Amino acid sequence: MAAQPTTIPPEMVTHVLYDSRKIHAGTGGLFFALNGLNRNGDAFIFDAYEKGVRWFVVSEKGLIPELPNAVFLKVPNPLIALQKLAEHHRQQFTYPVVAITGSVGKTTFKEWAYHILSPSLRVIRSPKSFNSQLGVALSLLELHHDADIALIEAGISEPGEMERLEKMIHPTMGVLTAFGKAHRANFESTEQHLNEKLKLFRHCVLTFVSSSVELSKSELASITGDQPEPITPPAGFTKGYAPMIGLLHRLAMEMEISEQQFEERLQNLPRLALRMEILEGLQGNTIINDTYNLDADALREALHYQQQLAGTRNRIVVIGLSAGNSNQQAELEQIIADFNPNQTIFIAPGDSIPWQQFHNSVVLVKANRERSFELEVNKGKELTHRTVVEIHLSAIRHNLAHFKKHLRPGTKILCMVKASSYGSGAERVAAFLQQENVDYFGVAFADEGVALREAGITKPIVVMNPDPEHTSLITRYELEPAIYSFGQLDHFVTGLIHEGKTGYPVHLKFDTGMHRLGFSPSEKEQVLQAVLSQPEIRIQGVYSHLADADNMENSFTQTQIAAFNELKTFFDLHLEYPYLAHLLNSEGALHYPDAQFDMVRLGIVLYGYAGASLAAEMLPAVRWKSAVSQVKPVPKGDCIGYGCSYEAEKDMTIAVVPVGYADGFRRSLSNGKGRVFIHGKACPVVGRVCMDMIMVDVTGMSVNENDPVEIIGTNQTMEAFAASMETIPYEVMTGLSKRMHRVYVED
Repeated sequence: MAAQPTTIPPEMVTHVLYDSRKIHAGTGGLFFALNGLNRNGDAFIFDAYEKGVRWFVVSEKGLIPELPNAVFLKVPNPLIALQKLAEHHRQQFTYPVVAITGSVGKTTFKEWAYHILSPSLRVIRSPKSFNSQLGVALSLLELHHDADIALIEAGISEPGEMERLEKMIHPTMGVLTAFGKAHRANFESTEQHLNEKLKLFRHCVLTFVSSSVELSKSELASITGDQPEPITPPAGFTKGYAPMIGLLHRLAMEMEISEQQFEERLQNLPRLALRMEILEGLQGNTIINDTYNLDADALREALHYQQQLAGTRNRIVVIGLSAGNSNQQAELEQIIADFNPNQTIFIAPGDSIPWQQFHNSVVLVKANRERSFELEVNKGKELTHRTVVEIHLSAIRHNLAHFKKHLRPGTKILCMVKASSYGSGAERVAAFLQQENVDYFGVAFADEGVALREAGITKPIVVMNPDPEHTSLITRYELEPAIYSFGQLDHFVTGLIHEGKTGYPVHLKFDTGMHRLGFSPSEKEQVLQAVLSQPEIRIQGVYSHLADADNMENSFTQTQIAAFNELKTFFDLHLEYPYLAHLLNSEGALHYPDAQFDMVRLGIVLYGYAGASLAAEMLPAVRWKSAVSQVKPVPKGDCIGYGCSYEAEKDMTIAVVPVGYADGFRRSLSNGKGRVFIHGKACPVVGRVCMDMIMVDVTGMSVNENDPVEIIGTNQTMEAFAASMETIPYEVMTGLSKRMHRVYVED
């Protein structure tokens, strides 16, 4: 490691930084210029310097800028340097460090273990879901001497990664929560995948493996540990959590938590969906509900999230104080001040949130779980019925990252958010994707682009089907129209002439075989001549659309790629300025890497729904839930629902669920064709699907009013539900009624 000779800055290093967007107080920070799949860490040095950073760790291959009083430490790889620093820091502590891994459930176990242990012990835990090569290093740097135990998540996606994590963490104890399909495609076999995970535990004194994981004798012998028995979860949690509760019990006993303490704390397990929910509020407000914990790191993360989501909208911070943390107010005020919100309100115990004072703002609500502040949050929510659609932003992030790994350096990503982002809520999802540094957005119509701009989206937006009469709307909101015909081109240019605009960016669409919108490739010379003769427009992109990218047995896609290559060659030859060539959709981006050109377009695959070749690596992002409105007996011979289309063949019990064809639960799912899941068991629809409700068979089950109902989720996937309706996930998602509440969850 070499340092650039310069004047040494006066301050000492006190903390580590890696994301220039999250720097609010750079003094004393050591900035690691990390390189990513599509970014050069050196590009963010100036931004970090402007925010007060004077210490930098950079790649020895990069160019070091001349900045007054800055110190640059040159290393072969900044990420490895950060990991070595974390490894060294970890070695300074002797208290137990618990390493947690598994295909699913890592964050849930960590947060629940914190809930069980923290009243008796001083617990450090990984922030959020920090379990990657970078995340683990950052988590370990949180260790300090004023603690009794540390809970560290560890996740892998490729062979070799776990050995690096194990060396950093050097865990005392280990926990394997589950073993499933996530990332399995990157391993030669299931056995290799499992053995890679078990490497985390090779030096552990004790390891606990979930009873849901099947281990051979040799695999179990490779670690020192056991498989705790499942324990019945508390009321309100499904039986699927029994193995997880067993793991919690075993760890609690090892850390000398009494049985009585464990049972008491188990009954109050937090519902982790409360973390980072985004809710539609009254009076045009958006609510970020993060009422799970109020520690300093969690508050900073939430404030940064609010800043990214709000864009130009007002930001209001509401802190719910409880008797146990009222002395924290000065510390919390100092943290909040770095983010400069428009308003900060501390709510004392017994007081309520003044929702009537908030208008068209993004309101962050933070509190400890003990305050039960979700009741206050509910008062500010827009009135909607109890059937909700959950959008899991963490899954979208995972799916986006998977695609980034398969793109060539410099390839841009355009995310399609048309049709309200396939029914998930375009403004909220686009704000999240903008935070994830995607390059472009695509919408179908101009009004969708306008809504994104008004929600604070600043990235370029392509309008795929612009109406001729929307020229002024497009230019006013700086949208980029797709031009697909000479008549449309003339109309748009005429509008630009009236507005006195020149050099306006447009994307030319060519039909290479799908036979929807687009110029014919044979018209390319005429198109180019028309464009070059009009100073009002400038070619920002040239693109086409694949018709059969997920069918590898058909050569039609290769025919389209060849046709598009000819178009690109032509425009490369005749255009004197750069432009974006883009052809591939989600499936195409993986199957035809040589045709990625300058940009790829990702759509519904971001939500985890794709062809069989992608399914193993995608995480589903959408869950559709409801609750039982009423449970009632139906005697044998009685009929159920409209038209008496269903007659009870025996005494039975039905549950009424408030979801119907007005919500997207089609009428074709009547009389047994459709089903929902209650307590993990399939409950078929009986009678006809009504506009606002369905009746399902729960005979022999213990079901009560308000019990949760899964329509799409763990037990019934989006693909399975779509198949029951004889359609595809696209139609299911876009058919989800806007009257249903959307909840955005980031684990």
